[in-house]
Amino acid sequence: MQSLTKMETETMDNLDALKLQVIHEACRIIGHALDLDQALRDVLHILGERLPTERATIALMDEELGHLKIRASYGLSSAEEARGIYGPGEGVTGKVFLTGEPCIILDITQEPLFLDRTRARARSLSKSRIAFLAVPILLEEQPTGVLSVDRLFSSTIDYQEDLKFLEIIALIIGQFVQLQNIVRQRESMLKQENLVLRTELSKRLNDFMVSSKSPEMQKAVALIKRVAPTKANVLLLGESGTGKTLTARLIHELSSRASRPMVKINCAALPENLLEAELFGYEKGAFTGATSSKPGRLEEAHGGTAFLDEIGELSPGLQAKLLRFVQEREFERLGSTKTRQVDVRIIAATNRDLTEMIERGEFREDLYFRLNVFPISIPPLRQRKEDLPLLINFILRRLGKEYGRELRFTPECIDLLSQHEWPGNVRELENFLERLFIVCEGSVIRARDVLLLMKKGAKRATAPTERQADTDIKPTIIRPSELSKEDILEVLERNSFIMGRAAKELGLSFRQLRYRISKLGLDQQIPIKRGRPATAVKTVKS
Repeated sequence: MQSLTKMETETMDNLDALKLQVIHEACRIIGHALDLDQALRDVLHILGERLPTERATIALMDEELGHLKIRASYGLSSAEEARGIYGPGEGVTGKVFLTGEPCIILDITQEPLFLDRTRARARSLSKSRIAFLAVPILLEEQPTGVLSVDRLFSSTIDYQEDLKFLEIIALIIGQFVQLQNIVRQRESMLKQENLVLRTELSKRLNDFMVSSKSPEMQKAVALIKRVAPTKANVLLLGESGTGKTLTARLIHELSSRASRPMVKINCAALPENLLEAELFGYEKGAFTGATSSKPGRLEEAHGGTAFLDEIGELSPGLQAKLLRFVQEREFERLGSTKTRQVDVRIIAATNRDLTEMIERGEFREDLYFRLNVFPISIPPLRQRKEDLPLLINFILRRLGKEYGRELRFTPECIDLLSQHEWPGNVRELENFLERLFIVCEGSVIRARDVLLLMKKGAKRATAPTERQADTDIKPTIIRPSELSKEDILEVLERNSFIMGRAAKELGLSFRQLRYRISKLGLDQQIPIKRGRPATAVKTVKS
């Protein structure tokens, strides 16, 4: 290279600084690399604006079609970019990809391998000589694409230095491609797993509901199957814990929207101002703490289903805003005047009597009619006791997978559970069975275990008087040798440490209980739970 003038030296120093700036700015783009095409365009824009570059392209291998295709460009029109397709080994770009080696062409007019397939150089060939630099984009040391740059030829340019610089940029681009490939593979795997789980869930729920022996539940199932394929809004009615969320899930899974999201919004979980932001989203600066824009849950449900649980808890103001959305499927985010539209199916649920709320002026009648297009009542467990054995086994199988163990119930256990009223419905039953998984060490559950756990739950729910302890608690037949220290302490505490009452509850004689207390070393003093001072055991005449 000829000796450089002072001006040329300063120009090259300035160019080196610009190259460092390009590398720095390109690295910052990695935060947006999941949108690969945009990230590639941003890198080339930085490259083209900061350095003396006529054109720049990034061509990546299209695995399905088996050829290189320009994914991003600088200085090319969309039509020119679309023509940039190369087979492996075809032209300079294809050769760089096939060999994995960089290439410098000082004058493209003198290179027969240069195809100018985009036809972009025709605009400048007559004006000056164009140099062409191309480097491979490597992924795990294998070419996955080609980065190329057009520069005006100059005898003062160190093209080898330019090539090293482009290899650094290509390395950054390769990281973008690898990141997107990893995310895409994981998304594909998760989608496949989600599809399998949805299919299994839909089959299990469908099998369970179809197998129901309850006439009331069979009516509900028939309605579910009828409305699921339609676009109609559904209102699920029933007591708390009857399975309205599960029913909404089944309607979604049986609909044409099953591949799209089902988003659940609990209208009772948040105060009015936060619930509005949760439903409709907000823009940056809409309120204190809104440091960025956020789409609402209804936007997230686009193409799918929005499940509005506890709809009876909505405030009058939100009822009015929801009415407009239900009618028009349009809304504005908080802090925005832009009207947005989404395609969402509405399934609402409540355990309250909305007609009574309308009469009291607590719920809008027009919103009720919009939601109540197709009402389905889910019966409580006390009206479908014939389904309890099936439901118990259904829940046990699910819990068995979660806890990695299997519990088997004796027939007496199933009878005992089936006779219980379950005022909390399926939710209470599910919670009770999960407690059994936690507290029971063996694999076989007997009636004694169920009775003791039921009575513990009853004690937490209510504090019975001494009269109730005498009249309400029925004896449980248990052999003295089966009683643990914890069992005795629990029963004594529940009966105010009066041994006669504790013995009656356990179905033992006074002597049997006394002997067991002595056997366990509790005869001197019984420590009373929940922070009360220790008290000696009281006795009453049997």
